[in-house]
Amino acid sequence: MTDHITLEDLLAQETKRNPYAFYAHLREQAPLTYITGFPGVAGGWITTSYEDAIAILKDPRFTKDVQKLFRLEDRPATSTSEENTAIKQIIAWRRDMLTVDPPDHTRLRGLVSKAFTPRMIEQLRPRIQQITDELLDTVQERGAMDLIADFAFPLPITVISEMLGIPTADRQQFRNWTQALITSGEGSQQREGAATAMESFAHYIKTLLVEKRAHPGSDLVSDLIQAEESGDTLNENELISTIFLLIVAGHETTVNLIGTGTLALLQHPAQLRLLQQDATLIPSAVEELLRYTAPVSLSSPRWALEDIPMHGQVIRQGEMVLLSLIAANTDPQQFNEPDELEITRQVNRHLAFGKGIHVCLGAPLARLEGQIAFATLLRRLPALHLAEEPEQLAWNRTPILRGLTSLPVAF
Repeated sequence: MTDHITLEDLLAQETKRNPYAFYAHLREQAPLTYITGFPGVAGGWITTSYEDAIAILKDPRFTKDVQKLFRLEDRPATSTSEENTAIKQIIAWRRDMLTVDPPDHTRLRGLVSKAFTPRMIEQLRPRIQQITDELLDTVQERGAMDLIADFAFPLPITVISEMLGIPTADRQQFRNWTQALITSGEGSQQREGAATAMESFAHYIKTLLVEKRAHPGSDLVSDLIQAEESGDTLNENELISTIFLLIVAGHETTVNLIGTGTLALLQHPAQLRLLQQDATLIPSAVEELLRYTAPVSLSSPRWALEDIPMHGQVIRQGEMVLLSLIAANTDPQQFNEPDELEITRQVNRHLAFGKGIHVCLGAPLARLEGQIAFATLLRRLPALHLAEEPEQLAWNRTPILRGLTSLPVAF
């Protein structure tokens, strides 16, 4: 039996490149595995089965609100106090729907949810299509591009920036900040960089709020300010934290879906041809790419509110639990031939967007962006192919997200 794994095991390029083999081995050895190496955390657990993921996502004995368990000063730590400072700073001010439980979660989610209903998102279709076409217009004559930098990143960041009423010119800065934040687990230098990025990001949002209070518009940030000013529905910290979450979650995961999804299709030419021949398969193809590529490979942490026995182990009160969504989405107990990409898959109850009360609010937007991106890409660039061997591609070094740093293609 595997005693434990480390954060480095999750970050390894081979794990990122071929997670199916890694998690199949882990699942066979132990459905619940101890994991070490996360900065500021003594240790935790990672689950690999679909059934366990569903159970924990719906179990109130696991909290998203770390502040319920212990004051930040008392967090069990394996890193030095200097290194821990950066982690504390990042955790301390995050009070958004992803980091709290009901009733705060219900209140915060309710304030934002109206903007993300399927009906509201569908109204964005013409604009998303326009942005997609403009991005491809820019590169078409060139005959080559970095699919991440030239397409997968600018599409969702432009959409979420416009929804929030944020200048599109600032989008590259968001990319720099979010990249610094999601790689904060690597070393003391990265943790310091993450703390600096967090500070700069928060300062940017505070400045934006001053501007929006003076000149409100018909955008989501202006709507949230009005909610805050109308009573105790949203305090300043929650407002900043919610806007931060919307910017980061509003683009980072979709970048990965488009990037790794395109790579998966190019590596499965029969599936690619099938999709090129029948555009009606786009919706089911996007669902299968969400399952197969796992843009979010690990859930954000949950913490045990009490000792919880599971699979002959005991998850102690205060310990961190991570759900491997990519392992759940390739669990043979749930999916036929789980390691195969099958764009016509009929039964596909994947957990790419989570489940339960914290299910991804932006799922309708991510689906629409993915559908338009893949449909347009395949229609306009029928000769699309990799310009680099798959083994040479670099994957990001963050445990939560699975994505490529670049994807050179030619057409």
